[in-house]
Amino acid sequence: MRPATQKKPQSAKQPAFIYLVDDEELVLDVAEATLEPEGFRIKKFGDPEEAWKSFQKERTKPALLITDYAMGKMNGLELIEKCKALKPELKSVLISGTAGAEVVMGATVRVDSYMGKPYQPASLAELVRRVLEPEPA
Repeated sequence: MRPATQKKPQSAKQPAFIYLVDDEELVLDVAEATLEPEGFRIKKFGDPEEAWKSFQKERTKPALLITDYAMGKMNGLELIEKCKALKPELKSVLISGTAGAEVVMGATVRVDSYMGKPYQPASLAELVRRVLEPEPA
C-alpha cells in the first residue's frame, strides 16, 4: 500500500453530474480539465441539439447545465428552458463572450449564474461549487 498515491475515500454521496455545452472545443476541454479533478462527472457537447437529445434520454439527469449562450441553431437560454421543463430543479450557468449578464435578467427561465468569457478556470470551479451548494433550510 502506497499512501502517497491513494485516492481520497469515496464518500457515499455521488459526485455531481454536469453537462457542459459549448461550440468551441477548446472551451469544453478547459472546463472539463478544470472540473473533473474537482470530483465532478462531466459529459460534454459541442452542439446544443445533441445535448438536448442526450438530456431527454439520460436516466440520471445532470445536477448542473453549463452552457454557452451563442451557439448555432439553439442558444443557451433555449437549451436551459427545454432541460428545466424536464427537470425543474436543474441548476444552470450561462457563459458568454458575446452577451452580457443582462441576457439572464431578461430571460423567461431562471438561470442560477452567469459568467463572461474569457474566464479563469479556477473561477469556473468556484462558481460551480457555489451553484451546487445545497440551499440553507
